[in-house]
Amino acid sequence: MAEIYLYPLLILVGFTVGFINTLAGGGSVISLSFLIFMGLPSSVANGTNRIAIVISNTMAVAGFRSKKVSTTPFSIYLGLSAILGALIGAQIAVDMNNTIFNRVLAIVMIVVLLLIVFKPKLNADEMIEELYGKKLRVSIPVFFVLGIYGGFINAGIGFLIILFLHYYHKMSLVRVNASKVMIVLIYSAASLLVFIFNDKVDWMVGLIMATGNALGAWVSSRVSVKKGDGFIKTFLVLMILIMAIRLWFFS
Repeated sequence: MAEIYLYPLLILVGFTVGFINTLAGGGSVISLSFLIFMGLPSSVANGTNRIAIVISNTMAVAGFRSKKVSTTPFSIYLGLSAILGALIGAQIAVDMNNTIFNRVLAIVMIVVLLLIVFKPKLNADEMIEELYGKKLRVSIPVFFVLGIYGGFINAGIGFLIILFLHYYHKMSLVRVNASKVMIVLIYSAASLLVFIFNDKVDWMVGLIMATGNALGAWVSSRVSVKKGDGFIKTFLVLMILIMAIRLWFFS
Protein backbone atom coordinates (compact mmCIF):
# COMPACT_ATOMS: atom_id res chain seq x y z
CA MET A 1 0.00 0.00 0.00
CA ALA A 2 1.42 3.36 -1.02
CA GLU A 3 1.57 6.31 1.35
CA ILE A 4 -1.26 8.79 0.83
CA TYR A 5 1.13 11.61 -0.10
CA LEU A 6 2.20 9.57 -3.15
CA TYR A 7 -1.33 9.42 -4.59
CA PRO A 8 -1.14 12.71 -6.55
CA LEU A 9 2.21 11.59 -8.00
CA LEU A 10 0.66 8.26 -8.95
CA ILE A 11 -2.07 10.10 -10.86
CA LEU A 12 0.50 12.32 -12.60
CA VAL A 13 2.61 9.32 -13.59
CA GLY A 14 -0.55 7.60 -14.80
CA PHE A 15 -1.57 10.57 -16.96
CA THR A 16 1.88 10.81 -18.52
CA VAL A 17 2.03 7.09 -19.24
CA GLY A 18 -1.52 6.95 -20.62
CA PHE A 19 -0.77 9.86 -22.95
CA ILE A 20 2.55 8.41 -24.16
CA ASN A 21 1.26 4.85 -24.61
CA THR A 22 -1.67 6.00 -26.73
CA LEU A 23 0.58 8.28 -28.77
CA ALA A 24 3.24 5.67 -29.48
CA GLY A 25 4.48 3.41 -26.69
CA GLY A 26 7.19 2.99 -24.09
CA GLY A 27 5.35 4.69 -21.25
CA SER A 28 4.92 1.50 -19.26
CA VAL A 29 8.63 1.42 -18.48
CA ILE A 30 7.99 4.55 -16.41
CA SER A 31 4.93 3.30 -14.55
CA LEU A 32 6.35 -0.17 -13.92
CA SER A 33 9.63 1.21 -12.62
CA PHE A 34 7.85 3.79 -10.46
CA LEU A 35 5.77 1.07 -8.82
CA ILE A 36 8.89 -0.95 -8.08
CA PHE A 37 10.62 2.11 -6.61
CA MET A 38 7.56 2.66 -4.40
CA GLY A 39 8.37 -0.67 -2.79
CA LEU A 40 6.07 -3.10 -4.56
CA PRO A 41 7.61 -6.51 -5.36
CA SER A 42 8.36 -6.74 -9.07
CA SER A 43 5.65 -9.29 -9.81
CA VAL A 44 3.06 -7.23 -7.90
CA ALA A 45 4.17 -4.04 -9.69
CA ASN A 46 3.83 -5.88 -13.00
CA GLY A 47 0.33 -7.10 -12.16
CA THR A 48 -0.77 -3.76 -10.70
CA ASN A 49 0.40 -1.95 -13.83
CA ARG A 50 -2.07 -4.04 -15.86
CA ILE A 51 -5.04 -2.33 -14.20
CA ALA A 52 -3.92 1.00 -15.61
CA ILE A 53 -3.17 -0.56 -19.00
CA VAL A 54 -6.64 -2.08 -19.27
CA ILE A 55 -8.46 1.07 -18.17
CA SER A 56 -6.37 3.47 -20.25
CA ASN A 57 -6.76 1.36 -23.39
CA THR A 58 -10.51 1.13 -22.78
CA MET A 59 -10.64 4.92 -22.71
CA ALA A 60 -8.39 5.16 -25.78
CA VAL A 61 -10.65 2.80 -27.74
CA ALA A 62 -13.64 4.93 -26.74
CA GLY A 63 -11.76 8.06 -27.78
CA PHE A 64 -10.93 6.70 -31.21
CA ARG A 65 -14.48 5.47 -31.69
CA SER A 66 -15.81 8.91 -30.78
CA LYS A 67 -13.74 10.16 -33.70
CA LYS A 68 -15.19 7.42 -35.95
CA VAL A 69 -11.86 5.53 -36.13
CA SER A 70 -12.17 1.76 -35.76
CA THR A 71 -10.41 -1.25 -37.29
CA THR A 72 -12.62 -4.06 -36.04
CA PRO A 73 -12.88 -6.96 -36.69
CA PHE A 74 -9.23 -6.95 -37.82
CA SER A 75 -7.89 -5.72 -34.46
CA ILE A 76 -10.10 -8.18 -32.59
CA TYR A 77 -8.67 -11.13 -34.55
CA LEU A 78 -5.13 -10.07 -33.64
CA GLY A 79 -6.09 -9.37 -30.04
CA LEU A 80 -7.58 -12.84 -29.64
CA SER A 81 -4.41 -14.37 -31.07
CA ALA A 82 -2.31 -12.34 -28.63
CA ILE A 83 -4.41 -13.58 -25.67
CA LEU A 84 -2.94 -17.08 -25.92
CA GLY A 85 0.60 -15.73 -25.80
CA ALA A 86 -0.24 -13.24 -23.04
CA LEU A 87 -1.43 -16.00 -20.71
CA ILE A 88 1.91 -17.76 -21.15
CA GLY A 89 3.94 -14.58 -20.71
CA ALA A 90 2.05 -13.49 -17.61
CA GLN A 91 2.62 -16.84 -15.91
CA ILE A 92 6.35 -16.60 -16.66
CA ALA A 93 6.39 -13.14 -15.04
CA VAL A 94 4.54 -14.37 -11.95
CA ASP A 95 7.02 -17.23 -11.44
CA MET A 96 10.18 -15.18 -12.05
CA ASN A 97 12.50 -14.10 -9.22
CA ASN A 98 12.23 -10.36 -8.42
CA THR A 99 15.94 -9.64 -8.92
CA ILE A 100 16.03 -11.43 -12.26
CA PHE A 101 12.89 -9.60 -13.35
CA ASN A 102 14.46 -6.24 -12.47
CA ARG A 103 17.53 -7.09 -14.56
CA VAL A 104 15.32 -8.13 -17.46
CA LEU A 105 13.36 -4.89 -17.13
CA ALA A 106 16.60 -2.88 -17.21
CA ILE A 107 17.59 -4.57 -20.48
CA VAL A 108 14.11 -3.99 -21.92
CA MET A 109 14.41 -0.30 -21.02
CA ILE A 110 17.62 0.04 -23.01
CA VAL A 111 16.01 -1.69 -26.00
CA VAL A 112 13.01 0.64 -25.74
CA LEU A 113 15.37 3.60 -25.54
CA LEU A 114 17.08 2.48 -28.76
CA LEU A 115 13.69 2.14 -30.45
CA ILE A 116 12.76 5.66 -29.36
CA VAL A 117 16.01 7.15 -30.63
CA PHE A 118 16.52 5.14 -33.81
CA LYS A 119 13.04 4.04 -34.89
CA PRO A 120 12.52 4.54 -38.64
CA LYS A 121 10.68 7.63 -39.76
CA LEU A 122 7.03 6.82 -40.37
CA ASN A 123 5.25 8.73 -43.08
CA ALA A 124 1.58 9.57 -42.82
CA ASP A 125 0.80 9.34 -46.52
CA GLU A 126 -2.33 7.51 -47.56
CA MET A 127 -1.61 3.84 -48.27
CA ILE A 128 -3.69 0.94 -49.50
CA GLU A 129 -4.39 -1.24 -46.47
CA GLU A 130 -3.95 -5.00 -46.65
CA LEU A 131 -5.73 -6.40 -43.62
CA TYR A 132 -7.10 -9.79 -44.58
CA GLY A 133 -6.26 -12.95 -46.52
CA LYS A 134 -2.59 -13.96 -46.49
CA LYS A 135 -1.57 -10.86 -44.56
CA LEU A 136 -3.90 -11.70 -41.69
CA ARG A 137 -2.82 -15.36 -41.67
CA VAL A 138 0.80 -14.26 -41.21
CA SER A 139 -0.08 -11.70 -38.54
CA ILE A 140 -1.98 -14.12 -36.29
CA PRO A 141 1.13 -16.14 -35.25
CA VAL A 142 3.16 -12.92 -35.09
CA PHE A 143 0.72 -11.50 -32.54
CA PHE A 144 0.75 -14.75 -30.59
CA VAL A 145 4.50 -14.15 -30.06
CA LEU A 146 3.94 -10.46 -29.32
CA GLY A 147 1.31 -11.55 -26.80
CA ILE A 148 3.90 -13.59 -24.90
CA TYR A 149 6.04 -10.49 -24.54
CA GLY A 150 3.01 -8.33 -23.70
CA GLY A 151 1.86 -10.74 -21.02
CA PHE A 152 5.36 -10.95 -19.58
CA ILE A 153 6.25 -7.25 -19.32
CA ASN A 154 4.38 -5.19 -21.96
CA ALA A 155 6.82 -2.24 -21.80
CA GLY A 156 7.68 -0.97 -25.28
CA ILE A 157 5.33 -3.28 -27.13
CA GLY A 158 3.53 -0.27 -28.62
CA PHE A 159 6.54 0.46 -30.82
CA LEU A 160 6.61 -3.10 -32.15
CA ILE A 161 2.90 -3.09 -32.93
CA ILE A 162 3.09 0.30 -34.64
CA LEU A 163 6.03 -0.68 -36.84
CA PHE A 164 4.48 -4.01 -37.82
CA LEU A 165 1.01 -2.70 -38.63
CA HIS A 166 2.30 0.35 -40.48
CA TYR A 167 4.87 -1.39 -42.68
CA TYR A 168 3.34 -4.83 -43.12
CA HIS A 169 -0.36 -3.94 -43.29
CA LYS A 170 0.22 -0.46 -44.76
CA MET A 171 -2.07 1.23 -42.27
CA SER A 172 -2.13 4.97 -41.65
CA LEU A 173 -0.72 6.08 -38.31
CA VAL A 174 -4.12 7.03 -36.92
CA ARG A 175 -5.60 3.62 -37.76
CA VAL A 176 -2.46 1.91 -36.47
CA ASN A 177 -2.96 3.54 -33.08
CA ALA A 178 -6.65 2.67 -33.08
CA SER A 179 -5.74 -0.97 -33.76
CA LYS A 180 -2.96 -0.98 -31.20
CA VAL A 181 -5.11 0.15 -28.28
CA MET A 182 -7.79 -2.45 -29.08
CA ILE A 183 -5.26 -5.28 -29.35
CA VAL A 184 -3.49 -4.28 -26.13
CA LEU A 185 -6.83 -3.98 -24.32
CA ILE A 186 -7.84 -7.51 -25.29
CA TYR A 187 -4.66 -9.35 -24.31
CA SER A 188 -4.00 -7.17 -21.25
CA ALA A 189 -7.40 -8.07 -19.79
CA ALA A 190 -6.44 -11.74 -20.10
CA SER A 191 -2.98 -11.28 -18.57
CA LEU A 192 -4.48 -9.27 -15.70
CA LEU A 193 -6.57 -12.32 -14.77
CA VAL A 194 -3.39 -14.37 -14.38
CA PHE A 195 -1.91 -11.81 -11.97
CA ILE A 196 -5.21 -11.59 -10.04
CA PHE A 197 -5.39 -15.38 -9.75
CA ASN A 198 -1.86 -15.42 -8.31
CA ASP A 199 -2.61 -12.54 -5.89
CA LYS A 200 -0.12 -10.20 -7.59
CA VAL A 201 -2.24 -7.03 -7.80
CA ASP A 202 -2.38 -4.03 -5.44
CA TRP A 203 -5.86 -2.77 -6.30
CA MET A 204 -5.72 0.56 -4.49
CA VAL A 205 -2.45 1.65 -6.11
CA GLY A 206 -3.53 0.32 -9.51
CA LEU A 207 -6.90 2.08 -9.53
CA ILE A 208 -5.44 5.40 -8.38
CA MET A 209 -2.79 5.33 -11.11
CA ALA A 210 -5.41 4.19 -13.61
CA THR A 211 -7.42 7.37 -13.13
CA GLY A 212 -4.47 9.31 -14.50
CA ASN A 213 -3.90 6.74 -17.25
CA ALA A 214 -7.49 6.95 -18.41
CA LEU A 215 -7.44 10.74 -18.64
CA GLY A 216 -4.09 10.75 -20.45
CA ALA A 217 -5.26 8.11 -22.93
CA TRP A 218 -8.52 9.96 -23.63
CA VAL A 219 -6.73 13.26 -24.26
CA SER A 220 -4.02 11.63 -26.41
CA SER A 221 -6.55 9.75 -28.55
CA ARG A 222 -8.49 12.92 -29.36
CA VAL A 223 -5.90 15.63 -29.96
CA SER A 224 -3.02 16.26 -32.33
CA VAL A 225 0.21 15.28 -30.61
CA LYS A 226 2.97 16.23 -33.06
CA LYS A 227 3.81 19.37 -31.14
CA GLY A 228 5.04 17.57 -28.06
CA ASP A 229 6.89 14.70 -29.75
CA GLY A 230 10.38 16.10 -29.23
CA PHE A 231 9.79 16.84 -25.55
CA ILE A 232 8.30 13.41 -24.95
CA LYS A 233 11.24 11.69 -26.63
CA THR A 234 13.80 13.63 -24.54
CA PHE A 235 11.85 12.99 -21.33
CA LEU A 236 11.58 9.27 -22.03
CA VAL A 237 15.26 8.86 -22.87
CA LEU A 238 16.40 10.54 -19.65
CA MET A 239 13.91 8.67 -17.45
CA ILE A 240 14.70 5.31 -19.01
CA LEU A 241 18.45 5.75 -18.55
CA ILE A 242 18.04 6.68 -14.88
CA MET A 243 15.61 3.83 -14.16
CA ALA A 244 17.62 1.21 -16.05
CA ILE A 245 20.76 2.07 -14.06
CA ARG A 246 18.75 1.98 -10.81
CA LEU A 247 17.22 -1.42 -11.61
CA TRP A 248 20.45 -3.05 -12.74
CA PHE A 249 22.81 -1.84 -10.01
CA PHE A 250 20.52 -1.23 -7.04
CA SER A 251 17.77 -3.88 -7.30
